[in-house]
Amino acid sequence: MTTTLRPTGPIQQGADGAKSRTYDVCDNGRPVGAVEIGTDPGFGSTAGELRSLHIEEPRRGRGRGTIAALAAEEVLRGWGCTRMMVSVPADAPAGLRLATALGYVERSRNMVKQLPQTPPELPGDVTARSMTDDEFAHWERDAINGYAQSWIDRGVPAEQAVRKAETSHAQLLPHGLATPGVHLHVLVHEDVVVGHVWVARQEMHPGMVVGYVFDVEVREEFRGRGYGRALMLQAERIALEAGEDRLGLHVFASNTPALRLYESLGYRTTQNSLAKAL
Repeated sequence: MTTTLRPTGPIQQGADGAKSRTYDVCDNGRPVGAVEIGTDPGFGSTAGELRSLHIEEPRRGRGRGTIAALAAEEVLRGWGCTRMMVSVPADAPAGLRLATALGYVERSRNMVKQLPQTPPELPGDVTARSMTDDEFAHWERDAINGYAQSWIDRGVPAEQAVRKAETSHAQLLPHGLATPGVHLHVLVHEDVVVGHVWVARQEMHPGMVVGYVFDVEVREEFRGRGYGRALMLQAERIALEAGEDRLGLHVFASNTPALRLYESLGYRTTQNSLAKAL
């Protein structure tokens, strides 16, 4: 048995500079599956993605998926990629096992909660309001730097991390607070702002449009007092008012306190994101 990749067409390149290409997975020249690879426009040209990998049901269990994945890595090395990423649905344990066996490490998760029909009440000692223009200007400067640093802390090269942070904010907040559908609120305790939350509508997965928590943070000096939970309850209130019935978010796998909070609030994992250095 000889398993190889055979291109199904030329390399495609989008307006954002991202490249992609699909291949047949062939066994002695006969197609038995397919694989798609590309580069991530958010992180830049050196960040590769294994976008999809499928082996026909009767052909599984013989190592073809492993060989195809390794061959895809070699192609991406040839494109100049230094890091490889893959997203695995939570309901695909075989895919998660394969990625782990190939040396991929979980980096983050997507999680979703089905919202109740009645908006939750906030704790009696806090209130929430929209962020002001002055607060937004201060928040945005820190948010871009903080988002980039969160990727750097998890092994992403600084250049890729900064690109990701700047690109994300430019795309998601092109008009600042006036961006349609964007809700940036602050949580207030005794006239002091203790944290913020950013919610907007987002296609989280193909065909799955939800209210989405893009950012939530309690100021350092106020952590450990339940304000994080209150901010997440406010996020639910925002989403429900906007007509959404689900709320999604992205969380780094190493952020154990946040994971425990989200799980306690009823969020379930829908997708695992993993990465490895090439």
